[in-house]
Parts: sequence; structure tokens; C-alpha cells
Amino acid sequence: MAVINRREFLQATGVGAILAASPRAAFTQMVGPPGPFSDYRALVCVFLFGGNDSFNMVVPRSDAEYNVYATARQNLALAQGDLLPITPITSDGAQYGLHPSMSAMQTLFESNRAAFIVNVGPLIEPTTKDQFANESVAVPPQLFSHNDQQNQWQSLRGQEPSKTGWAGRTADLLRLNVANQQLATNISLFGNQLALAADDTVAYAMGPNGPIPFTGFGDAGISLERRLAFERVIGASYDSPYERAFADIQQRAVQTVDRVNSALANAQTLTTVFPDSPLADQLNTVARLISVRAQLQMERQIFFVATGGFDSHDDQIQDQPGLLENVSESINAFYNATVELGISDAVTTFTQSDFGRTLTSNGDGTDHGWGGNQLIVGDAVRGREFYGTYPRLEIDGPDDVRGGRMIPTTSADQYAATLGKWIGVPDADLEHVAPHIGNFVERDLGFLI
Repeated sequence: MAVINRREFLQATGVGAILAASPRAAFTQMVGPPGPFSDYRALVCVFLFGGNDSFNMVVPRSDAEYNVYATARQNLALAQGDLLPITPITSDGAQYGLHPSMSAMQTLFESNRAAFIVNVGPLIEPTTKDQFANESVAVPPQLFSHNDQQNQWQSLRGQEPSKTGWAGRTADLLRLNVANQQLATNISLFGNQLALAADDTVAYAMGPNGPIPFTGFGDAGISLERRLAFERVIGASYDSPYERAFADIQQRAVQTVDRVNSALANAQTLTTVFPDSPLADQLNTVARLISVRAQLQMERQIFFVATGGFDSHDDQIQDQPGLLENVSESINAFYNATVELGISDAVTTFTQSDFGRTLTSNGDGTDHGWGGNQLIVGDAVRGREFYGTYPRLEIDGPDDVRGGRMIPTTSADQYAATLGKWIGVPDADLEHVAPHIGNFVERDLGFLI
């Protein structure tokens, strides 16, 4: 008879998501005292599902470069005079602006609190147009596919299958340093996500406004009786190891909901006003969780929040302003909340998305691309800079593989390795976080202090 281990049992029975509700489940293999961390740091990933047209988020506005952009973008080109000017400290000779809906990000960028990673995307090794055409380099499979490229961003798997994500592997590397934490290092407010999956630690999935309670439980009447009856069931003795494991998971889930809700009841009341949107709700909850970090003995955290609607095959001109305004205003409100909490130098917010989009218009929108631009915000950011090389937005130009799909010149591995190093992963272990980082000259892009 085949013997399976605890992890295989959890995966096979589908209770991994329930285990995620346990504050201690992620640390069952830990030994020894807490590690050397004497401070607190958090990463907050804002994933833009659908594929953000980020070459309309950061746009060249100097005449020569803008004219190339306008020719490529056709009816989707933003008016040159509407772009919000930004002035990177290090100039590449061109001038740039942001989408007119992103005034909050313009202010953060100009005040050195935001930066952009330009033309970044999944790569296995540096890739030129000729190499791509000749198939002389390895590239991620299923380019331009939503599910595959979301998985590439979240796992950095390259051509090999992976059940773990880069943030999950980061949590594994930090686990011995954070043994006293009362909540998992990785927390998703947008369902179970591959980015947070790990070998030895388990992410905690919660709702956008807090822990998802057990249905029908309460503090009085029949609701209380129902909870007490459930606790008697899961507290009973069982002969089967499967029954015992399942009961243990349920007990931890109940305890975690109580523990986190109790902590959030003591969360600092913020005066920061958040926009009225699901993304802002998630970020508001992250801010509240960060405010109770001492109560939960948290030293390192990685949060995953998300919003959708970026698959702009249609109605891009009508929809993109609202989408980018929501991102800009929500992240700005969250940054202001970290300032109010006195921890803006210890929290770094960054975006990811499926892929960039085609420069060419399909008449009413754009199709799936490859490289794109991403945003990083926080006082630990070396701001008012572009990291990477902004491409020439020219159809059939040096970075266009076809139809205005830009080959990334900076890799998602470099992006993740830089984030991982900042939160505490030793340089020697970065290849566990970002498996292809050894193929690139720059292991650390330098955008974090």
C-alpha cells in the first residue's frame, strides 16, 4: 500500500485552502528561536488581471518619440497635450508623461515616492528580435495566453511546470526567521493565488474586508449552539489519521478567524479616505492588518490584492481611464495610510499584470502582448526613475516581435529578485525565488533602498 505524506494528503483532499486559515500551520516544521529580523517589512502585490495596456499608462511626450507612438497606436493614442508630465532623474533623452487619469501617481512620482519598471515581462534569458525569430533562445511557453502568462508572472516557472510561486518560495526562505508570527507570511485578499503557493509554508486566504467567517456561527442563540456543536465534533477523538488531520485543520481555521478578527477590532482608526472600489477595500484591509502587526508579532508579510477589467479588446478608450484612475487613487490612498501609520518606509507596493498589449489597434481596443510597464510605490523606493529600457514604440521596430508586441528588455525574474532581496532573502538564495536570475547581468535592479 502506497504511503502519502501530509502535504500530498492535503492536496489530494482539497483542504489546502482550509489549512491556509491556520496561523501556525505554515510553521509546523520550524525549529529554534526567531531569526535576526529586528524590523518590519511588507510587500503588497497589486495584480491587474486581463493585461494592462501600460504603454498608454507611461507614454513618451517629446515630439519625435510621441510621433512614433501616435503612429503605432492609431486611434488609441492619447493626446500629447493631455499627458501628465513626469521628469525621471536619469534621462534617456526623451520626455514622458502619464495617462491623464493618473494624477495621484504623477504626484508620487515627482515627489520621489514612485518609480516604473519599464518594458518588463517573463523571460528565460535575454532575448532579441532576431533570436526570437530564429528560435535560438528559450522563451516562456504559450506567450500571449492569459492563464499561462499569469502563471509565468506568479511562478516564474519558465518552461518547467511549478506548483509554487515566487512569493511562496520567498516565504519558505524566511520561515525560520519569523517563527513567532501568529499569522502566515503570505496573505491573499483575492482568493488562492499561485504566487503565494510554497513547499513548506501555507498562505492565508481571506476576504477583501477581513477573514471569511464560518457560516451560521454566532455569539448567542442557535448560532452559538451551532458553533459549540461544531467544536465538539472537531474536538472529538478519531482513529483515522485522515479524520484527525481534517479536524485539526478545522480547529485552526476557527481559531484564526477569531484571532484575526480580534486583532482587527483593535486596528488603528485611519483618517485616510479610500476610494469606493473593491481594490481600495482590499488595500484598506491590508492597512488595517499592518496596523496590528505588533499584536500578531508580524515581522515579514507579503500581501496579494487584485482588480480586473484590463482585457481591453473592446471599448478601451471608454474603459481605460476609469481602470487606471482606480489603480492610481487606490494605491495613493494606501500609501497615505502607510504614512499615517508611520511605516511608509517599510511597505512597498508594486503592480503586475498578465502582459502588455499590442501597440496596434484592433479598431476598438488592443490584443495580447508581452512586455509592459509596472509601478512601484513606497518610501523605500528609489523614486522618480525608470528602471530598465523604455522601448521605441514602433511597429516592426527593434523590440516588436509582431503586431506591436514588445519583447521585454527586463525580466520578471529580475523584478521579483529585487523585491525578494529587500524583504530579506540572502543574495545566495535569490535563484530559488527567481530561477532564471543567473541568466541576467543585473540580479538587483536597484529600485529599493
